[in-house]
Amino acid sequence: MARKPGSSPSAIKNRAAKTAAALAPAGQAAAGQAAAAAKAPAPPKKPINPLRFAQEVRAEARKITWTTRKETWITSVMVFIMVVLASLFFTFADWILGLGANLLLKIAAG
Repeated sequence: MARKPGSSPSAIKNRAAKTAAALAPAGQAAAGQAAAAAKAPAPPKKPINPLRFAQEVRAEARKITWTTRKETWITSVMVFIMVVLASLFFTFADWILGLGANLLLKIAAG
């Protein structure tokens, strides 16, 4: 299978560098390349604040939309119906395969 032209990793990197250079202001392009080459160390991690964490958890919990009692009931009934149908299908399939295996064993036994 042939590759598309310009899909090699080096071509992709070159396009990304050109795009970054075009989007950066004129004076910042040279400084950005020098800074990228220097690889500054990562900033120190902030200490964990338990109070802020609890506030963020509460804020996220408020975004949860819970299902209604009716939706839960309907979903539970649908799951029960699917379980019954699946069990009937697999029981029937097992019965058919068992008949086939017994038939083959009878034929092999003579």
